[in-house]
Amino acid sequence: MKGKTCVITGATDGIGLEAALKLGAMGARLVLVGRNPAKGEAALARLRREVPGVVVEIHYADLSRQDEIRRLAPILMAAAPQMDVLLNNAGAFFSKREETPEGIERTFALNHLGYFLLTYLLRSHLIASSPARIVNVASIAHRGATLDLDDLQLKRSFSGWRAYQRSKLCNILFTRELARRLGSTGVTANCLHPGFVATSFGDNNQGLFKWVLAIGKRIMAISVESGGKTPVYLAASPEVEGVTGEYFDKCKVVAPDAPARDDRTAALLWQESLKLTGLPADA
Repeated sequence: MKGKTCVITGATDGIGLEAALKLGAMGARLVLVGRNPAKGEAALARLRREVPGVVVEIHYADLSRQDEIRRLAPILMAAAPQMDVLLNNAGAFFSKREETPEGIERTFALNHLGYFLLTYLLRSHLIASSPARIVNVASIAHRGATLDLDDLQLKRSFSGWRAYQRSKLCNILFTRELARRLGSTGVTANCLHPGFVATSFGDNNQGLFKWVLAIGKRIMAISVESGGKTPVYLAASPEVEGVTGEYFDKCKVVAPDAPARDDRTAALLWQESLKLTGLPADA
């Protein structure tokens, strides 16, 4: 990874920070994206302490907000004239239905449209940097979910867990359609399940879910180091050079659930995502 630049979202803790530590240790230049400046400064301090000589900078944005993503994209392009890896990792779980200033349900806005819009705005830059890689952190949580294109934001009957499941299904469908549209540009797009990782994921919530999740982390969760292996593999390994449109678990290609392999739904989701982000049809 020496001489290469990696852009990583959700990079101030958890899987994102772990990926930054590993890729930085491989010699990559790091351009990080976070939301919380205090956590960002702590992440920078840790990177500089544990990876002496690392070249790293951080920029801040709330990736659930489209205006923030549009502000951020040109900053990232200026910071990374050569963009070799885009690792879309920022995501969250919200037990209660909330909307962003644009009127989008927050889980869908952050976990799917955040990936979609940032990648779309950086797409030409990534193609100009090719060969390049796009890595999307999805989840096994997509299993059992189906997508209702008439109610993507669960306005009729909201469940925090169902919203999260659907957002992870969207990550996989988005990756498939993105890979198809990138074609022979030299830019690949893959997604992954990182494992049930002991991070701060879900700690923003209150009540029963936060309590159950905390117990689950103690009993079943894997380490952050283990959770970071597959994203780093997809970002850096020569073994996946040219591989695109796939879903990985434990550094191996696996088949996601059938709804996540539906290319017609993937294409329709792309069109709906264009509408919800104010982009031209068939862009």
